[in-house]
Amino acid sequence: MRIASYNVAWFNALFDDSDGLVADDGPSGRHGVTRAEQLLGLGIVFTALDADAVMIIEAPDQGDGRSTVAALENFAAHFELRARRALIGFASESQQEIALLYDPDALSAVHDPQGAPTGKGGSAEAPRFDGVFRAGPDENGTEQKVTFARPPLELLVETSGGTLFRMIGVHTKAKVPHGARDADEAMRIAIENRRKQYAQCIWLRQRIDAHLVEGEPLIVLGDFNDGPELDAFEPLFPRSGVEVVLGWDQPREMQLYDRHARKALAKRLAAAPASARFQMPDGQYLSALLDYIMVSPDLLRRDPRWRIWHPFDDSACLNNPELRAALLAASDHFPVTLDIAL
Repeated sequence: MRIASYNVAWFNALFDDSDGLVADDGPSGRHGVTRAEQLLGLGIVFTALDADAVMIIEAPDQGDGRSTVAALENFAAHFELRARRALIGFASESQQEIALLYDPDALSAVHDPQGAPTGKGGSAEAPRFDGVFRAGPDENGTEQKVTFARPPLELLVETSGGTLFRMIGVHTKAKVPHGARDADEAMRIAIENRRKQYAQCIWLRQRIDAHLVEGEPLIVLGDFNDGPELDAFEPLFPRSGVEVVLGWDQPREMQLYDRHARKALAKRLAAAPASARFQMPDGQYLSALLDYIMVSPDLLRRDPRWRIWHPFDDSACLNNPELRAALLAASDHFPVTLDIAL
């Protein structure tokens, strides 16, 4: 079975208010890429992936008459994808949802949120992901109350062969200091965003602990906007958010595993894997490992195989001009896949 995680930048811009595809020469959210070009690129990429399930990060909007499920199923029908059924959980506060697009002949999936709902007071014990998490005091002694702008998507999945496992799709908060009026304010906002992202990862880790204690096979996947030594604020925290979610300091039986994260955390002199590529204001490109597929110890014993579909770092993508161009047009993130016997 192939499971993928894919952050599709500005996917929402490719659909109209009736959830139909907009394949014209108008600008997409991607710089220098038309809507038709991005849609065609996505069609080529999704077809090449041929995944049983794709956790889509930044999926089309849910709300105000728009339907994430309808948009994704229209997209799948247009490109005749095997993964043609869509599912979401709690809607986000933005136009970026977390959704699963999957092959109903290969598996079934239901939204199965865990934890108790909360009011504004929140809870310190892994509340439901649409609630409020009390993360403890900050350095000023102020109680931190954290929410998810994009609540993680918790799924109970059963394969056609009868294997049960859980999936959690994740998009933790980015750390860009939007709205800053000067350098000092930019620093303050960036640290606040970093603290919130770190607390979100602690919240998520509490949920992971509960599943691992129960012995439930688990896959956690998505865009964490974080990784070891990714920014200058990491020294303010004992670990990166990704290390917290992996359970880096915990016993092996309580750790999640991701091959690309393991390589990055090894901190060897060799270049780390990258799953995203962004053009900076000076025209240069920055590559980063932001997208992960983490598995529980029982699934690790099933000989999983990870792959980042990078247009330059993956030889099969590099040597296929059509796929290489499609990956560059489709998003500034590249799909990550996991092939595993389930």
